[in-house]
Amino acid sequence: MPFVVARGNALLSGVGLKFFPYPLKAMNPEFRALCFYLIAAVSSSSGASGRIAVWPYLSLLKQEGSAMFDYLGKKKTTSLHLATGGLLALGLTAPAVVLADDSVRSEPPLVISASHTPLPSKEIGSSVTVITAEELEQRQVRVVSDVLRDVPGVAVNRAGSVGQLTQVRIRGTEGNQTLVMIDGIEVNNPAAQSEFNFANLLNAGIDRIEVLRGPQSAIYGSDAIGGVINIVTKDPEPGFTVTTRGELGSFSTKDGQVGLGYGSDKFTVSATVERYITDGISAADEDDGNTEKDGYDNTTGRIKIGVKPIENLELKAIGMIIDSDLDADGSAVVVNAIDSLDTSQSLQRYGLVSGKLSLADGAWDQLLKASYMDDHTDFLDATGATTFTTEGKSITYGYQSDFHFSTPDVAAAEHTVTLAAERKKEEQYTNSGFSGPNTVSIVNYGYTSEYRVSLWDSLFLSGAVRYDDNDDLFDNQTTYRGTAAYLFQETATRLHGSFGRAVKNPTLFELYGSTPSYTGNPNLEPEEGFGWDAGVEQSFLDDRLILDVTYFNNRIKNLIQGSGTTAVNTPGTSRIDGIEFTASTEPFEDVRLDAVYTYTNAEDSNGTQLTRRPKHIASLVGNYDFDVMERPANVNLSIQYNGKQTDTVFDSFFPVATRTVELGSYTLVNLAGSYEFAEGAKFYMRGENLLNEDYQDVYGYGSPGISFFAGLQIKFGPY
Repeated sequence: MPFVVARGNALLSGVGLKFFPYPLKAMNPEFRALCFYLIAAVSSSSGASGRIAVWPYLSLLKQEGSAMFDYLGKKKTTSLHLATGGLLALGLTAPAVVLADDSVRSEPPLVISASHTPLPSKEIGSSVTVITAEELEQRQVRVVSDVLRDVPGVAVNRAGSVGQLTQVRIRGTEGNQTLVMIDGIEVNNPAAQSEFNFANLLNAGIDRIEVLRGPQSAIYGSDAIGGVINIVTKDPEPGFTVTTRGELGSFSTKDGQVGLGYGSDKFTVSATVERYITDGISAADEDDGNTEKDGYDNTTGRIKIGVKPIENLELKAIGMIIDSDLDADGSAVVVNAIDSLDTSQSLQRYGLVSGKLSLADGAWDQLLKASYMDDHTDFLDATGATTFTTEGKSITYGYQSDFHFSTPDVAAAEHTVTLAAERKKEEQYTNSGFSGPNTVSIVNYGYTSEYRVSLWDSLFLSGAVRYDDNDDLFDNQTTYRGTAAYLFQETATRLHGSFGRAVKNPTLFELYGSTPSYTGNPNLEPEEGFGWDAGVEQSFLDDRLILDVTYFNNRIKNLIQGSGTTAVNTPGTSRIDGIEFTASTEPFEDVRLDAVYTYTNAEDSNGTQLTRRPKHIASLVGNYDFDVMERPANVNLSIQYNGKQTDTVFDSFFPVATRTVELGSYTLVNLAGSYEFAEGAKFYMRGENLLNEDYQDVYGYGSPGISFFAGLQIKFGPY
């Protein structure tokens, strides 16, 4: 925190005060004088106490200080150590603002996805990683899946270059056992095995990415056996801002983005449009003689509107559209992918409207929301004729009621009780020359309760139960989750753990099929998972070094697999366990290092390693902020290691004949740098795969070699 509000006498040791780039000319003159008075008074203290009576200025602080301190919380600034010895005592006769020691890392933002209500990270028993907008900008990420390689427990497989099919797996579970949300909208595609394809998700206006690991069906229902990935888009700054960016690079890549934002107490709106075009490489591996490039064209637009008509009512509307065209390669009947002139055209639309009403001074919150997703894809042959069409839709209506209360005389406890209900309709449309148009759907009703309690601000417990009514298509399901975290304040040690039961419902394709040669199986049961994890987090040197080690264990049964002409629940239990290790340190001012290592042992019921689950994954990210000619600059280095993994090759489809192959390990080295040569104007460059690794994430499909990109970003405002 850049500041704290203190009552009575405040006693600080080694006060750190920030020189801030807040526009001083915009301040009230008295407030500006107060700021310099504070600096002078504190600076003049060399071991002796300095008394500062600031309470007469509280009205000014209320008017302008809040904006300044909010600004400080978001802007990276340089700390100046002022106290040279002893204790600095500020004798205050009324509430006052006290600047805190900046050597301690500021608190991260609240995590949205870990519970029905936002939580600080220290209270979360489940394993969660948050990637901030600042980190995305430092790494110059253009495709969200690229940065997910730096998250513990996450494996990424892409069938070629940017735009090709991209799967993400958490802790050894399947790709469609991970729930993906964008601003609270569930975007898993009902027409694609209820999986989200990360291929088209650009970093357009993203504020942060939350990766919640472990079973989460008690909160979110189906698809959350492995965990949840929640993408949160940016809210605007106060005032009016315009941001533009243009970039050119290897493979004839062109990328441009424009963002607009306006923020006030009663109304906020932000909009972002990004266009990404590349000639790409051959998706089918060039080492197998494939030379035809597979290009990609993506236009992404987002809009986010917030209205606060009265103090305790918040209204929100969110919309997003992704329009993409992709050149795709085909599959030979035997062994490898091959060049082709096939293409696909995709249109994805997502939306949400919500209203939140707070009553009883915030003790009772009520949330009503409706969300919509539509993912339409046409597959075309070399002549431009449509050969196959798929479209997945879902409409969700939800109500949530949160009750907050405290029992200060009993363990200084803070309680939250949540009751929630939702109705979700999923629909799948397919049309091909084999079967003609076909539409099928399913309706699900979910009912959830969750209880959270904080005891002595050290012990944090939660329990959740959910019941899902599956419209008599298959058995109704009850899922649950429990979490615990305990913080030893004296040693900065945090123990955390969670357990839960989760499910993955049969998909519409598995239940109903889509072609005469592949019929549905109405007797399928949901896939069931039980998982738990336990870990310890230790902070050193006032949070300048944070280490975490977590063990996880998953058991999954009733796995649904294709048997050639239909889908069946397979007998036995898949067993997955592993260890996640993370280390984060700031050894010097403006230098940060983040290291991640994950070991995953994922085996099916026969003891065979599950495909596309590397046993070893690691990453190291280093970031350095510095000044060049008194202007800010940044260098970011990332090293991503992906260990050996297996994949399945279809030698024949009729009858089905497969074999297992091994994909080699690889290391990706990426380097990015930027320089702000004028206020709000930044030049940047980056190099990707600097070792020019030749690797495959999916058998038969290649990946881009060494590449370079450069661009210019300009920000106007806030005004």
